[in-house]
Formats: sequence, structure tokens, C-alpha cells
Amino acid sequence: MAFSLFSSKNKIINIVFNDHSIRMLELKQVNPPVAQRWFERFLPPGIIIEGKITDLNSLENIIDECINDWKIQRRQVRFLVPDQLVIIRKVSVPAEIQDDEIQGYLYLELGSSIHLPFEEPVFDYYPLEGSGETRDLLLFAAPEQHVMDYAKLFSKHKLDPVAADISPLALYRLYYQMDRASVNEVLFSVQFDLTSVNLSVFQDNIPLVMRQFALPFNVDSWDIKKDLLGGLVYKYKGDMDELVIQFEDILREINKLIDFYRYSLNSEQHDITKFLLNGDHPMLQAIYDEMKERFEIPVDVISLETETKGNITQTPISLFLSLGLALKGVQ
Repeated sequence: MAFSLFSSKNKIINIVFNDHSIRMLELKQVNPPVAQRWFERFLPPGIIIEGKITDLNSLENIIDECINDWKIQRRQVRFLVPDQLVIIRKVSVPAEIQDDEIQGYLYLELGSSIHLPFEEPVFDYYPLEGSGETRDLLLFAAPEQHVMDYAKLFSKHKLDPVAADISPLALYRLYYQMDRASVNEVLFSVQFDLTSVNLSVFQDNIPLVMRQFALPFNVDSWDIKKDLLGGLVYKYKGDMDELVIQFEDILREINKLIDFYRYSLNSEQHDITKFLLNGDHPMLQAIYDEMKERFEIPVDVISLETETKGNITQTPISLFLSLGLALKGVQ
């Protein structure tokens, strides 16, 4: 039986931004994961571009409306750092560096021995096995300015940002919580959204590599409405050949990342054992069918049903990132 010792006004809310929408979700219970309530708001093109806030005034007005409409005033917030801003990189540090010294060591070495494509990063790390003389770490980094843009946006509107996460970890957390992971699994996660695609490879529950790709989005080619539950429904009305070209490009990138993992990351000791497909793209079923046909690797899709007073409700797949984010620190 799931219950809360806190009133709903004290629950942490979970917000996911992308280039085309804002989603907010409150968690009702952990096992199985169930949303208490959720909302979604369409973002017109040009407000967020490739994860970066480019029209702050418009976004502030929208956030103001969302806070009032969703009744989330003065709440604590978890949020996802947009994939386009994040880099995952394996780095080595001297074995004599103590655990409590690693953060400071990385801070000093960033920009000198550890090179990133941006200055002044925010970062976190995960320890891996070392070779004796060195300790390997998995480094997660993003440009501080763009991450702080989101944190300041929340703070300005009297929301309290208490935790940040990245989408591959959020999705995998949900996948793991639902007991879908298996021993010795190498999971290739494909997050296929309307305006972007994230490809990540997990080995031993750790994301070893991540690739991010933008998808062309012409709002005039889509009919956008809300369904009865308040979710956004996208129906394509443009030239279908344009979507086919987009899909083909991503399928080629999937092949490239499979080869990169096979020949560069693991000395051909392991191979991809499963795909995990997720995302809010309205043609996800067609993408699933194409992946099943193209690859000999099994393709898994999370399905989550909840029963309330005898009624079975299917949780929209577009909420899975938000659900995974909501599980951060509460398992």
C-alpha cells in the first residue's frame, strides 16, 4: 500500500522541457510507478532550440501560466537537463586520488587534461573499475550557463530546483524499477521524440555512451490538438517522404553506434542484447516496426497500466521520462 506522510503541496514536482513542450508530473506511488497528476503544454518553435532557452520572455510568460493552471506555486522541482547540453565521457584519474578529492581534482583538470567542447561546466561523475595505476570515472557534464538558465527560471517564479537529471538515466531508472533489466544485458536505448532523438548504450546498468540528434520540425506540417486526458496529439499532414528521410538518417546512426560500441568500447567482448524504444513521436509504432525488420536485436517498449476502481488506465508513453525522473532518490 502506497501512502505519503506529506501533503500534496509538499510533494516534489517533476518537469521535462524539450524544444516542443513542457511536461509536469507528480508521483503517486513508486511500485508500480503511478502518476498522481500530469500536464503538458505545447511550446511554439523558437522558444527553446536544441535545449537552449532562446526566447526567455516568452518562456517566462508560459511558465507563469503553467504555474497558475497546474497549481504548483512554491513547489520543489526536479528537472531534466536537455540531452543536447549533456556530454558523457569516460576519464581516468590517478589511483591515489581519494574519494573525497575526486570532485576537486576533476574541477582543476577540466579544460587542461580533460577537454570538453564548452567552458565552465557543471558536472557529476560515477566511479568505474580501474586498472591499478588509475581509476576510471564516467563523467557527466553540461555548460553551466544553460543549465543555470533553467534553474534561474524556476527560482524567479518561486519554484525551488532541488535536483537535475538526464533523460537516459531517467528512462533506465523506470525500466529497472519495472524489473525489465536482465543479467549481462547490454541495452541500447532509443528515445525518439518529435524534435530530437537520443541514443544511449547501457552496460552493467551504466550509460557508457550517448549521442543526440536534432530532427527538423516544421510546425505547419503538423496538426496539434489535445486529447481527453490533456495530452498533446500530433498528426502529420506534410510530405511523408520527409519523415522517411529523417527515419532513415536515425537508423543509420543507430547502426554506427552499434559498430562503435562493438569495436571501440568493449574489445568485441559483448554485443547489444536489446533495444529499448521510447519517445513522444506520433509515429513510434512505425519506427518500432522498422527497427524490428532492420535489426536482429529484440526491441522492447515499456507498457504501464494502472487499475483504479476496476478501470484499467494505460499510462501515455510520453510520460515515461517524467516518471523515471520522479523516481530519482525515492526508490
